[in-house]
Amino acid sequence: MGKVAVAFAAVAVVAACSVAAMMVGRRMKSRRKWRTVVEILKELEDDCDTPVARLRQVVDAMAVEMHAGLASEGGSKLKMLLTFVDVLPTGREKGTYYALHLGGTYFRILRVHLGAQRSYLDVQDVERHPIPSHLMNSTSEVLFNFLAFSLERFIEKEENVSNSLGVKRELAFTFSFPVKHTSISSGVLIKWTKGFEISEMVGKDIAECLQDALDRRGLNMHVAALVNDTVGALSLGYYHDPDTVVAVVFGTGSNACYLERTDAIIKCQGLLTTSGSMVVNMEWGNFWSSHLPRTSYDIDLDAESSNSNDMGFEKMISGMYLGDIVRRVILRMSQESDVFGPTTSVLSEPYVLSTNSVSAMHEDDTPELQDVTRILKDLGVSDVPLKVRKLVVKICDVVTRRAGRLAAAGIAGILKKIGRDGSGGITSGRSRSEIQMQKRTVVAVEGGLYMNYIMFREYMEEALVEILGEEVSQYVVVKAMEDGSSIGSALLVASLQS
Repeated sequence: MGKVAVAFAAVAVVAACSVAAMMVGRRMKSRRKWRTVVEILKELEDDCDTPVARLRQVVDAMAVEMHAGLASEGGSKLKMLLTFVDVLPTGREKGTYYALHLGGTYFRILRVHLGAQRSYLDVQDVERHPIPSHLMNSTSEVLFNFLAFSLERFIEKEENVSNSLGVKRELAFTFSFPVKHTSISSGVLIKWTKGFEISEMVGKDIAECLQDALDRRGLNMHVAALVNDTVGALSLGYYHDPDTVVAVVFGTGSNACYLERTDAIIKCQGLLTTSGSMVVNMEWGNFWSSHLPRTSYDIDLDAESSNSNDMGFEKMISGMYLGDIVRRVILRMSQESDVFGPTTSVLSEPYVLSTNSVSAMHEDDTPELQDVTRILKDLGVSDVPLKVRKLVVKICDVVTRRAGRLAAAGIAGILKKIGRDGSGGITSGRSRSEIQMQKRTVVAVEGGLYMNYIMFREYMEEALVEILGEEVSQYVVVKAMEDGSSIGSALLVASLQS
């Protein structure tokens, strides 16, 4: 072999070795980057861990805070607000009633016709509309004029309008924000949640604001009840099943209410009701305990929110926030590794990833996870391998599992407070024979997160059984209430007229 051939062969060997070394280097670098995201995921799993022992600590903390909130104003993070609802629908109500529900993402209008028996409940002309974003930080007058106009259009669609112009319509106003009631039909706004920021409304009577707007439009409609959405859900649940004593909403936000003995509401000594009980609006979104599994993503989300150091429980379990927690995890992974490609400006936008999208990715059952691909592309992330798409599904699972299990702990906390968890409440013990006499308890649940996100619902119900145990959980029934907050509020108005 000539010298030139030998030299050429030597160069070829060196080049081949260089390419091989470069390929090995790339593999090692790729493995290191993959190891980085796996470590981030493992940290997330550890920080979100909710073993049943920890959940029971949350249960105890919830029950104690409820007791403190009933004992004195400001005695707890839980406001434990009186609703002045002491009688729930019986099924004997009759007539036609209306409901307007202002929630976090949508507003609903419907009409209910009742025929004096439970089997005759006719829900008519349900309208559901997204809330225009500009209304969330407008003025009181602009917001309520819009709602009154929407009601006017709804009424105009009724049959025989000309024959019913002189009829006074009774309206239930379902208002999904914290209100301090002075009666069943009046109450002042304590604060906004769920992204609303109309500061001049705080301290105003909400029912009066709507009534004034209706009067300005000449509508012969009377705001007969101001009702929290949880109370509406409880009302519908009780209408169908008198064993219903708790209602919870898992939607854009989250809240709960329950039926409490009036003698247990210590902060209102001397409060008398004909039934001996009253529905209490917990405003549980503000619940906090050191036992809640908080992550760095929760801390950052809270710090950057418009209501920092507030609504800590809601920010871990409700539809407004789950998507953004997932987004923050993906963003950190993209910043510390290139498995998602270059970090995009879209991915850095708060709340750009909705919980609906998280649900779609989490429950994607296509072989190549096509829904995950589509949603990541909307975030500016494209052409990621299947194993990265599976990683995203796992992130959704970890965040949603924690939310569902904490939601179950919240419900179990209420059951513990009222002695329906098999333990007899937070102060008294019970014998085994008493546990065997456990009362049947129905929990009414409403809200888009619960109704539409199957995995959230399954994790919540599974954890409730774990916390209560098989023996007690068989007496606890969770029932979904479609449009319960709106329909139930109309039923409450009907019960006032009967």
